Amino acid sequence: MNSEFLPSACPHDCPSTCALEVERLNAQTIGRVRGAAENDYTAGVICAKVSSYRERVHHPDRLMQPLKRTGAKGSGEFAAISWDEALDEVADHFKQAADKYGPETVWPYYFAGTMGLIQRDGINRLRHAMGYSNQDMTICTSLAWTGWEAGAGSMWGTDPRELAESDLIVVWGGNPVSTQVNVMTHITRARKQRGAKLVVIDPYRTPTAEKADIHLALRPGTDGALAAAVMHVLFAEGYADHDYMAKYTDVPERLHQHLSTRTPAWAAEITGLSVEEIIEFAHLYGQTERSYIRVGYGFSRSRNGAANVHAVSCLPAVTGAWKHRGGGAMHTNSGMYNIDMTAIMGLDVRDSSIRALDMCRIGRILTREEESLLGGPPVTAMLMQNINPAEVCPESKLVLEGLSRDDVFVCVHEQFMTGTAKYADIVLPATMSMEHADMYRGGGHMYLQVVRPVIEAPGECRSNHDVIQGLAQRLGAQHPGFEMTTWELIDETLRASGMPGADEAAEMRWIDCSKSSEDMRYLNGFSHPDGKFRFAPDWAALGADSENMPTLPDHMASTDETSEQHPFRLVTAPARRFLNSSFTEMPSSIKKEGRPMALIHPDACEQLGLTEHDRVRLGNDLGSVVVHVKPFDGLQKDVVIVEGVWPNAAFEEGVGINALTSADRGPPNGGGVFHDTSVWLEAA
Repeated sequence: MNSEFLPSACPHDCPSTCALEVERLNAQTIGRVRGAAENDYTAGVICAKVSSYRERVHHPDRLMQPLKRTGAKGSGEFAAISWDEALDEVADHFKQAADKYGPETVWPYYFAGTMGLIQRDGINRLRHAMGYSNQDMTICTSLAWTGWEAGAGSMWGTDPRELAESDLIVVWGGNPVSTQVNVMTHITRARKQRGAKLVVIDPYRTPTAEKADIHLALRPGTDGALAAAVMHVLFAEGYADHDYMAKYTDVPERLHQHLSTRTPAWAAEITGLSVEEIIEFAHLYGQTERSYIRVGYGFSRSRNGAANVHAVSCLPAVTGAWKHRGGGAMHTNSGMYNIDMTAIMGLDVRDSSIRALDMCRIGRILTREEESLLGGPPVTAMLMQNINPAEVCPESKLVLEGLSRDDVFVCVHEQFMTGTAKYADIVLPATMSMEHADMYRGGGHMYLQVVRPVIEAPGECRSNHDVIQGLAQRLGAQHPGFEMTTWELIDETLRASGMPGADEAAEMRWIDCSKSSEDMRYLNGFSHPDGKFRFAPDWAALGADSENMPTLPDHMASTDETSEQHPFRLVTAPARRFLNSSFTEMPSSIKKEGRPMALIHPDACEQLGLTEHDRVRLGNDLGSVVVHVKPFDGLQKDVVIVEGVWPNAAFEEGVGINALTSADRGPPNGGGVFHDTSVWLEAA
């Protein structure tokens, strides 16, 4: 058999967007998948999930033909129909719904099941051309991006390749061993070549924390307190760079005065860390010029998440770490790519007066909560692509209730029969990334990648782009983008962005969009009109719910705290072999992850009379779930971890861990608060 390796890119919801090389065995079959060694960020390394991708592409349970529901919603009973029948029915229901309630009753709904700009974002072109309801993109990035932008003013930071030049790396609120393995490649280089120290700040001993020189296992939602206390030490003990702050920051003297009471003892009471741990970390950070903070997403998913991210981002502005190669911080480089998304998203026909519904509140929206509907009509028709809200969204019992309604028509375009697809009226079979063309940008690095299909689509699978085009034709939607193929749309977008066309970009494999090291480290000024970092952010400019945001970096006491009724804090952390609800269908991933488990401190287990493998019920006012016990001493006694977004069917009572998470909006601009949950525990 003659095989060849062809270029591709990982499409999944991960900052790495790895450059791949995929073995094509024949026109329908892939073999091995490996990282592109020539790409200096991917550096030939990819995660175990994607290295086993053949298992997913050729999975026997892939959807292969359009289906129409024949049984009750949620029953999973469907009959095969043709593509024309399926698209006609979807279009007819959208027209009928719009005739009854107006176009805003239709809500196209999507997220990052693919990160490809064509296949992910093209749904918005249909939305804008038809005047359907907009989507407030709250589920993942809102809190973190708002917190970072509050200080720096734009979404980029120190080139991640400079991690290898660092002497101290702080992974704050992330677990790259499990979720972004390429970060560890560059950290390992720094440790081997420079003797760099690694500090991990995370509520539990993750696989990344196991490799760290120091692990600070703070209580969830207390990162702002830790950051403030560290800055207190930096000022008090002469580690603050006053010359740097005078040139590059807004109110350093006010900050100094404000922090005078934010002592390590004050923070120890809030974080659960010892005074000695806080001071040790502050000294290490203050004494190391080339200190690099890799700011993760995990600690942002809290009601005080934006404030926490801002507080952490203040640290390198106090020490002047931004001055040094391998110093400073990075959260994402998403703001570095100047890509004109007009043709893809139909931005030239967007009506900004149309409501933007909070995607985290889909349960409240489908059950017609007035506040969440923002004064508009009920949502009675939906198209879903790249998302599985029945399992990944908060308040999942309410989501399932909404999806069960007979007066809500739902079309799901999917690769597998997910928990959401089981509730659909029409299910459409979707291609995977190696079966269609697309373009990708990596938030964790600086490369834009344009890729062609590696193999043909199996069965009757169609790409997101093809489905959007088919519906647009039936609905009478008007936009030049509806007349373009995927490749033409890529080409148009690249040329409008001042980049090489699609053919040339694909031949290049990746385009480095980075700025100079000095610009990435803001040495020519931060991205505010006066060029200064904001210790005192203008929160009102970043969101309407800004009244209670801290004026200066601080602990914002707004979390779902423990109480006599709910004495534990729950964090729903990512699992190593899953990515949200993707990969949960792969046998190799299921074998590695086992089953849903609660990591509970041994002292708490003893108090509750629990031993390993026992069943334990976790609950709060939203509901309860049953999982198995795993005693674990790598966390504080009142913290519980449940890893992974397991399918609802993996739980005894048919509802997953997000039954316990809230759809409350994190201020100032909304955002999912998945790691901000108090619960009770009892033997099941």
